[in-house]
Amino acid sequence: MTTPAGKPAHAIVTMTITSPDSLAQYREKAADALSRHGGSVLQASATLDLLEGGPDLPTMAAVLSFPRREDALAWIEDPELAPVHALRRGSGHSTIVLL
Repeated sequence: MTTPAGKPAHAIVTMTITSPDSLAQYREKAADALSRHGGSVLQASATLDLLEGGPDLPTMAAVLSFPRREDALAWIEDPELAPVHALRRGSGHSTIVLL
């Protein structure tokens, strides 16, 4: 089931960092890239506790908020933000799930 059009949407980001330098460069640009499409970070942490599931925890996780599902899709697909997304991807393994 996906978020209905026009309703607020959230994304869960998990990252396993292998390149702290790339992550540092990404962090310098991430907030501006998110705000370009109305997005914001609701919460982010590198202190994670496994409550259930497999043995591997990511290095960090975040919950992003967007005004609408369409805004989240526009953020990830924005060609002008490709270099910013490349920094995130270059910092290690990331997974983003849109709720």
